Amino acid sequence: MGIYLNGTTAYTLYKSETVKPYFIDKTLMLEQLFPLVNEGNNYICITRPRRFGKTVTANMIAAFFSKAKNAEDIFDKCKISANPICTKYQNQYSVIHISFNDLPKRCTSYEKYIDRIENRLIKDLRLEYPDVEISEDEAVWDVLNEIYAYDINARFIFVFDEWDFIFHQDFITEQDKKDYLLFLRNLLKDRPYVLLAYITGILPIAKYSSGSELNMFMEYTMISEEKFSDAFGFTDSETDELYKRYEKNTKHKNVSREGLRIWYNGYHTFRGESVYNPRSVVFALTNNNLASYWTSSGPYDEIYYYIEHNIDDVRDDLALMVSGEAVPAKIQEYAATSMKLTTRDEIFSAMVVYGFLNFENGKVSIPNKELMDKFAAMLQKEPSLGYVYRLAHESERMLYATLHGDTKTMNEILEYVHNTEIPLLSYNYETELSAIVNLIYLAARDLYQVEREEKAGIGYVDFIFYPYDKTADCLILELKVDHTPEEAIKQIIEKKYAMKFQGKIGQKPLYTGRILAVGISYDKKNKVHACKVQELKKVSKFC
Repeated sequence: MGIYLNGTTAYTLYKSETVKPYFIDKTLMLEQLFPLVNEGNNYICITRPRRFGKTVTANMIAAFFSKAKNAEDIFDKCKISANPICTKYQNQYSVIHISFNDLPKRCTSYEKYIDRIENRLIKDLRLEYPDVEISEDEAVWDVLNEIYAYDINARFIFVFDEWDFIFHQDFITEQDKKDYLLFLRNLLKDRPYVLLAYITGILPIAKYSSGSELNMFMEYTMISEEKFSDAFGFTDSETDELYKRYEKNTKHKNVSREGLRIWYNGYHTFRGESVYNPRSVVFALTNNNLASYWTSSGPYDEIYYYIEHNIDDVRDDLALMVSGEAVPAKIQEYAATSMKLTTRDEIFSAMVVYGFLNFENGKVSIPNKELMDKFAAMLQKEPSLGYVYRLAHESERMLYATLHGDTKTMNEILEYVHNTEIPLLSYNYETELSAIVNLIYLAARDLYQVEREEKAGIGYVDFIFYPYDKTADCLILELKVDHTPEEAIKQIIEKKYAMKFQGKIGQKPLYTGRILAVGISYDKKNKVHACKVQELKKVSKFC
């Protein structure tokens, strides 16, 4: 047994995952690999955002196929055991399993990084095949070729995790990236000893660029292929299953099923199925708390990295997306060898790859509250975003004025932002007005769950603010272009939007604070705003 060749690390790590309280069995994914292994010389690359289960899956694959350790104690309890041909493949192969995020001590160069990997693998091969004569200066692919020449049955399954890790290291040059791709090509492409090469990471391979070294790989991203789509992230049904476990195991429950949807759902597969961020769901249930668990390097710096060089092209789109709108985008092949972002579509393509945006039906959007909070933090802290930043900064004052019925201040804020020559304030449609209103109430997200175009009473309300503190004031916002705020208030009352704050029949109202109806209008002819705030009757009386 070696470190990379037929090691036991994958077995140990995957076994520890299977006994955790919120483990989801994804072993049926292995069925899709059986014919590929049977055929031989197949290459697949699966990319997903970080923390979407790529490493767990890589460990599962290595633990299942590797002959290093009998894994019956794991897989006999899993779904794959129901497959009658499972035993034909389980623990029958030599597996080379490498996690490329493992750096040498005080690593400062690509040479030190890659030499360590190559030397470790050659050492493992020497131990496994002592009768094969191996020269000291041979490349690892030469060693593998000699082993295959010695034993035609010596064929390997390669499982490479975080294949793109090296592209994110400061010491890596452009030439290093090219050399690394050549290393992988020489190791894998057209080699008789390859049964299956399975690599996973965040960045797709640049197989569509000219002269790509790794064009033999079939690539599977979250938005480009249906195959393997349910193997990463959590589906609705899987999240339901986890929540049932949580209800059973948790005495004082602070997490609702709907809360999981709001906070961590919003991604979609190629065929439109919902996908939850798995890391965040597990952490929320484990900690009994809805919070941001996914991003770890600060409130907004990762997101800002992708837009900082082209703010002008994406500023208006950011305003619309933070308001809850999806914006059209052409998602391009963003790959490891083309990491420079120069255009709007390149920026959004990269943000989709990294999981900051969702892509569906030709449009990009902010997937959930966890990410929305990160975008909101960026908008409130980055002056370079211009008018969007100024709008966000007025949001605390706008919320205070609304809660106190100060329509004069509300009008002043709206006129201020209108006079700053904001492109979105053409107000050709209520969508633009909605975007601006969302931005000037950005601070409310800290105190309220904000929903747009939600079914309420006998209609659809523009905005409804559910306070996290059930004793705080509730807000209903209705927007009008070329109509009065009084007409907006009338619609709120007639369509009984306030019923959304009513609990189930026979139960006490869920919210006990005031219900404020807020009408905001814009007169395109005179180019003026008008606001009205009216306190409604208590829910129990109003409904």
